[in-house]
Amino acid sequence: MATIIGGIAASHTPTIGFAFDRDKQDDPVWKPIFDAFGPVQQWIAARRPDVLLMVYNDHATSFFFDHYAAFALGVGEQWAVADEGGGPRALPPVAGHAALAAHIGQSLMADEFDMSFFQDRPLDHGIFSPLSVMCPHAPAWPVKLVPLQVGVLQFPVPSARRCWKLGQALRRAIESYPEDIQVAIVATGGLSHQVHGERAGFNNPDWDARFLDLFERDPEALTGITQAEYAALGGFEGAEVIMWLVMRGALAAQVRCLHRAYYLPSMTGIATAVYEPAAPQGMPREAVARHRAHMAGQLAGAEALAGTYPFTLQRSVQGYRLNRFLHGLVAPAHRARFLADEAQAMRAAGLTDEEQRLVRDRDWRGLIHHGVIFFMLEKLGAVLGVSNLHIYAAMRGESLEAFQQTRNTRALYSVAGKESPPRDWDRSTPAT
Repeated sequence: MATIIGGIAASHTPTIGFAFDRDKQDDPVWKPIFDAFGPVQQWIAARRPDVLLMVYNDHATSFFFDHYAAFALGVGEQWAVADEGGGPRALPPVAGHAALAAHIGQSLMADEFDMSFFQDRPLDHGIFSPLSVMCPHAPAWPVKLVPLQVGVLQFPVPSARRCWKLGQALRRAIESYPEDIQVAIVATGGLSHQVHGERAGFNNPDWDARFLDLFERDPEALTGITQAEYAALGGFEGAEVIMWLVMRGALAAQVRCLHRAYYLPSMTGIATAVYEPAAPQGMPREAVARHRAHMAGQLAGAEALAGTYPFTLQRSVQGYRLNRFLHGLVAPAHRARFLADEAQAMRAAGLTDEEQRLVRDRDWRGLIHHGVIFFMLEKLGAVLGVSNLHIYAAMRGESLEAFQQTRNTRALYSVAGKESPPRDWDRSTPAT
């Protein structure tokens, strides 16, 4: 089973990445930052976690306010560096751990956390500013990453107590994962700072020290503090420290602090800390079995439904590239390229030979088996002039006529819009 070996806390101010990229390790102004991250680097090198689960907030880079989630778990296979305005930093992408992420997602949903899930989104300084100085990354990162994004920019936001409870649920999720891997949980953000309005530049080092004390010894005391109270104590943006409670909730009640440092160079109180459980932790085998049964409850029995394929996170990751290509058909320009030269459009999208074959052969059943969700088949059908009923019949391995015998009418339809030319089958409604 997976083991949580410890927790890391680190501010994620872009100051850190700025100093690293400009080789300011020996500059007296910046050196304390790198000195503070030294023990973190040493701990990661010594303990060698397989996965870092990093709790962070995006800064309106990859997540905007057209769809803004409270908790969004990254379930993809790779994470690239985001462009925040002047081009992405010169860092390689970091591999994800899609299997662990899917397990965590299923567990958190079973525990009634309404999660959002994402793939194929670059990550901004909320992740890569601290990560770039936590471990080496040339030619590749030594760990895999599962990102957990917390929406703390647009109110209402999760409460401190909700973050704490999420951490407790996260512990159950990780410790019930069947593979023997080691996981470290990284909390990012803070400490005290405010970056907007006439109060911009506010800091409170005394509160930062008190927060760190409580975080280690009495974290539940932090769960009853409101966002307004956090803002009064540590600045409005400094209230993002509630994300630290996700990490602390996932650790044992008693922890040992192996490292703690603090430095205030400019706008943000930069802190780093490393914690390990004071005693070995892990769920008893009986509890693991109960939790896995709890996780599986909603789909228990679905495997007996012949010809039924629930669109799980695992299938979503497996079929992501092809689903994305087919979803792109909602854009007129992409539709036009596809209709003009299917083969070139599929090659340009990086589809594998097998994925190209499935589309080229209109292998509707095979597409489902590959991990394509039906609603992408519906879009492809609309572009090609194929009705939904033709697709349903093909998936069942029947002729259209045979399938229609199982319906109350012989109506044909699709989701094609007004730009679609008339088709032979939609010129009139067949007789019932």
